[in-house]
Amino acid sequence: MQNIAIIASSKDPAGTNIRNNLIELSSFEKSNEKYDVNEVYEYKQIKNKIIKLYLINDDLIFSENIDKKIDADAFIFASKHRSKDNTLSFAVHPIGNWDKANFGGEEKKLCPSSAVLLKNIFVELNRNANGTNYEITLEATHHGPFVDKPAVFAEIGSTEKEWNDMNNGRIIAETIMNSLTNQNKHYKTAIGIGGPHYCNNFNKIALRTDIAFSHICPKHHLDKLSKELINQSIEKTAEKVDFILLDWKGLGTEKQRIVDLLKNLNLEFKRTDQISSKIVDF
Repeated sequence: MQNIAIIASSKDPAGTNIRNNLIELSSFEKSNEKYDVNEVYEYKQIKNKIIKLYLINDDLIFSENIDKKIDADAFIFASKHRSKDNTLSFAVHPIGNWDKANFGGEEKKLCPSSAVLLKNIFVELNRNANGTNYEITLEATHHGPFVDKPAVFAEIGSTEKEWNDMNNGRIIAETIMNSLTNQNKHYKTAIGIGGPHYCNNFNKIALRTDIAFSHICPKHHLDKLSKELINQSIEKTAEKVDFILLDWKGLGTEKQRIVDLLKNLNLEFKRTDQISSKIVDF
């Protein structure tokens, strides 16, 4: 039996929107528990899974070590997303910090990630948001909280209007529940390195191949990327990592240094152009 915790914050309008939709659409029932004086809801209609829905009163990104307070095998944080240009978006990403911990978590520490869970949410999100004018994207690994269990953020971006839009909350709620019903684990698991924070090349590969991404290190953090951090990304992936995938053009001036690092890891690495060239209509 797998225990899944879906967590929203009372401070986050997008999270409470998603939570309300989960309760309404998926027939979550009140449990006998409370957390932060808030009701805990429970869903038991998926085989071999117990899903609990929590509302906390802290900011999600600063809810450090919440896995020590809530007993679960994996965590899904339902959250708002901000962007500089207020892009309409739905985003999914693993958590941790390649460098400083300015937004929760711990400096140069990654949190466990499940490539299967991340891919299932991303694929379902693309199905459920199909036809909208929202950008649907994986994001590189970033921010807190620090946890020791596999965790993923599912987000609505990027302003109050979008965060409070009930249809957006419904899309994320349905995405989460559908992804937890999907039992497909026949993926090849990869760590992504290079490219922008919004992972254009990795997005296409995640959608059009059997490759599932765990942690992703973007171009703007490559100068901080070390053998230790690469090892962390591998060790903190719930599934066995099959290879590292490089956004080749997105490695910039760090290209040779990254390649030299990887040659010493005894793990295969591939280039995105080697994968994309084999995909029809890529």
